[in-house]
Amino acid sequence: MKLEQATLLPLLLFLGSVASLGQTQPAPAETEALQVTGLTGVKQNTKGSLKVENGSFSFVCPKGTYDVPAASIQDVVTGNDSKRAIGGTIGTLTMLAPYGAGRAISLLRDKIDTLTIQYRDSSGGLHGAIFTLPVGHADAIKEQLLAQGARTSIPSKPEPTTDPSLQSDAKEQLR
Repeated sequence: MKLEQATLLPLLLFLGSVASLGQTQPAPAETEALQVTGLTGVKQNTKGSLKVENGSFSFVCPKGTYDVPAASIQDVVTGNDSKRAIGGTIGTLTMLAPYGAGRAISLLRDKIDTLTIQYRDSSGGLHGAIFTLPVGHADAIKEQLLAQGARTSIPSKPEPTTDPSLQSDAKEQLR
């Protein structure tokens, strides 16, 4: 009986700690990003991280932190893209490989997400910024921005129609 209690107690403690970890809310996480262009005062192709919290969209890079109030964001658009897996000088030199091998190497691509925002500054000027992120992160940031007051021209999830006649018309258009 004591042997069963000795093995059961550590097991219960372990399972209890795992269950409590699953219930905690994660803090707003920063996402690695590349600012392709657009933020005032930030050079093109600057690496940094994106964070959405307290009604603000922040890009943090070695030169500083750049904040855009979520309420001033007029449009948030996400997309999927790819980039060369082998870049820089080596990527360019691979094009010179014999027997077309360089062209084959250039087909090796890494998938990325894109995030584009259109926003107004404090004096009403219209600006835009484009970011690239690891796959699967752009939609999460878009949802966070929308929850904090940003707007979008392309909804993340299509609105379901409740009118049956509209649903049948939509089905006919798909055929």
